[in-house]
Amino acid sequence: MDQPSVCEEQSFSRLHKAHEVPLRNFLFYRFGSLEKAKDCAQEAFIRLWNNCSKVAFDKAKSFLFTTANRIFLDDTAHQKVVLKFEKRSDRSEAQLESNPEFLYQVDEFKEQLEAVVSDLPEKQRVVFLMSRIDKMKNQEIADALEVSVKTVEKHITSSLKSIRANLDELNHFSI
Repeated sequence: MDQPSVCEEQSFSRLHKAHEVPLRNFLFYRFGSLEKAKDCAQEAFIRLWNNCSKVAFDKAKSFLFTTANRIFLDDTAHQKVVLKFEKRSDRSEAQLESNPEFLYQVDEFKEQLEAVVSDLPEKQRVVFLMSRIDKMKNQEIADALEVSVKTVEKHITSSLKSIRANLDELNHFSI
């Protein structure tokens, strides 16, 4: 006899009813947070539904728990990155608040950088500012200015070379 398909609503409902609590508990033990466990369990069921045609009915439980574990691992890795960034950000804020000389150097560097950027040829300056200040991708800049991507890349490269040549302090800061 054929196995039911995970894509059939009745079969999926049976799977959901049978595995919802054990999956949520598994995630609760991993996360230590009931809300996060519920959210991740729901995400695992969504991924099962989106991949229902690829998952055999008898493999659905394994798929759910493997997916839930991957969600947990991805979240844990993300939290490590967030914590690392927060520590680095806290350290740099403390450095700024406690060191007036550093504040002065930053202000002085900004003034010098603005002067050098304003001295760039117009096309280079526009492309550089769109890239670094507006955070536009090269293709977006090319479309906006109606030039090729290679032209945008050339202008960015030329502007960076010019800025580096005019600022010795640039070695200590990143654009």
